[in-house]
Amino acid sequence: MQRYIVKRLIQAVITLFFVSVIVFILGRLTGDPVALLLTETSTEEDRILLTKQLGLDKPLPEQYGIFIWNAIRGDLGRSVRGDRAPALELVLDRLPASVELAAVALIVTLLFGLPLGVLSAIKKGSILDVIGRMFALLGQSAPPFWIGIVAMYVFGVQLGLLPCAGYGRPEQFVLPVLAMSWFQTAAIMRLTRSSMLEVLDSEYIKLARIKGLSEAIVIWKHALRNSLLPVLTYSGTILGRMITAVVVIETVFAWPGIGRLAYEAVMQRDFPVVQAVVLVMAALFLFINLVVDILYAYIDPRIRYS
Repeated sequence: MQRYIVKRLIQAVITLFFVSVIVFILGRLTGDPVALLLTETSTEEDRILLTKQLGLDKPLPEQYGIFIWNAIRGDLGRSVRGDRAPALELVLDRLPASVELAAVALIVTLLFGLPLGVLSAIKKGSILDVIGRMFALLGQSAPPFWIGIVAMYVFGVQLGLLPCAGYGRPEQFVLPVLAMSWFQTAAIMRLTRSSMLEVLDSEYIKLARIKGLSEAIVIWKHALRNSLLPVLTYSGTILGRMITAVVVIETVFAWPGIGRLAYEAVMQRDFPVVQAVVLVMAALFLFINLVVDILYAYIDPRIRYS
């Protein structure tokens, strides 16, 4: 088990290294931040001084070496806009809002996706199964941002039942959570349904029924418990994706998370903040996947021995 964990840690570090290289290069290709910071009255001496202060006068390999060394020490640079705040501090200030939104969306996803998947499996071929599959097809066909815009127009503008933007009150979670969770609920439902159908055809389920166990115990205790392994893996991926891939949703609903921070930084060509956001997102996603891999290996020993 220890060897398995060490192997996964090495893979995560290597992946994060390649992400840092890509982010560093792309950050330099978005434009010249010096041109954005200079005013019409700035002189050539001002441009040279600012370029030196930002470290842009050095060769790219040297800039990357400085960037990596500072990143290891927790210094991801300073924003080139406003009061030149530390980039990592800006990201960490926005991270709780994204985590809250992702956690609520994941809970809603599991609360609806698991029962619907189980019911669709045990009622295979029925009207309930057909409705469930149509729900899943619609959820995975409609883009989350489109669902968010439609929900905003219907429930916020036309009916006036829910706020269209903002952060802090419980009702402000409803629309962004709906937009984020529908797609994932459909995915969890389909995965649970297919896994349950496979488990329900297994010999130990037939044996449990022959022994006279009630159908509720057979379904919700034995079948569901053994069909949750793929759902566990996918749920970890969902959580990481919900935290790190919500740029559009947070922008649509004016949610003060790291997704919106990334959008603002790209629009302003604030490459230190862009680098910090992407690196924190990548590190968080890799950490969540590492935890899921370890849990999966504990649940199914065949994984760590293969």
